[in-house]
Amino acid sequence: MVSDPEELAHWFPSPEITIDLAVGGAITFSGDPNMPDATSTGRVIDLAPPRRLAFTWGGDELHFDLEPLAGGRTRFVLTNVLEARNAAARNAAGWDLCLSALDALAEDRAAEPGEWKPRYDEYVAAGLPSGAEIPGQA
Repeated sequence: MVSDPEELAHWFPSPEITIDLAVGGAITFSGDPNMPDATSTGRVIDLAPPRRLAFTWGGDELHFDLEPLAGGRTRFVLTNVLEARNAAARNAAGWDLCLSALDALAEDRAAEPGEWKPRYDEYVAAGLPSGAEIPGQA
């Protein structure tokens, strides 16, 4: 679910993803409904399928790690190394939605729609740095 583009498309913010699965390989993101004309690229910086994928996205680094647990369970660790401090609340709210969709995928159930803005407001109220540009908003 973390190193296969077809699986990532079910929960990642950009549903159209291509990956050259090699360290240094290109990764391309498009299809984000909040950025309909935007395509962005990054580079794979670490890889150990199916358990680890790390790459650049914009100025950020994303690290996805899976760890097997007892009882057939799996721990997923997402590390988002931010380029800009003021992106913390924006990204946290977005990852809440994405990780909810990943949970649904892992449990073989339909994802429930969620709203980004209330989650963002909660993170801002909790003191996370904010003020970064929000895609899809002028």
